[in-house]
Amino acid sequence: MKDALNKLWFVAVIGATITAALPTSAQETRIRLELNKLEAAGENCRAYFLIDNRGAESWRSLKLDLFALDTDGVAAKRLAVEVGPISEKKTHIKVFDFAGLACPRFGRILLNEVMACESGTNSREECLAMIETASKVAAVPLEK
Repeated sequence: MKDALNKLWFVAVIGATITAALPTSAQETRIRLELNKLEAAGENCRAYFLIDNRGAESWRSLKLDLFALDTDGVAAKRLAVEVGPISEKKTHIKVFDFAGLACPRFGRILLNEVMACESGTNSREECLAMIETASKVAAVPLEK
């Protein structure tokens, strides 16, 4: 019985040590930013972004610097957007228009930078590391 308890204690201590040694972003991706849909809106392309906060912390602000690259890979349009506030363990959808850029011209969207974030405990650089990107639009990936 004592040997079994010692083994359990050893496994628990080693597991906790390994988890504590990992950076926060490796333990848990806190924000998943997904390009969910693109649609024409006159001469603009309307982008729907799904923001999934998987963490236990709310974000008062999250300002993103996005670039639409055309089908040739050339930067076609820059868009700075505020996607916050983001409630803890909540999913949101935000809609933004890329003015003067038709949807068929989109080759991909680049999350260039986090311009500002207010999550209470993280720097701008840490915020960028905690964002996972994805796209449901098959022809237009969202990358960082």
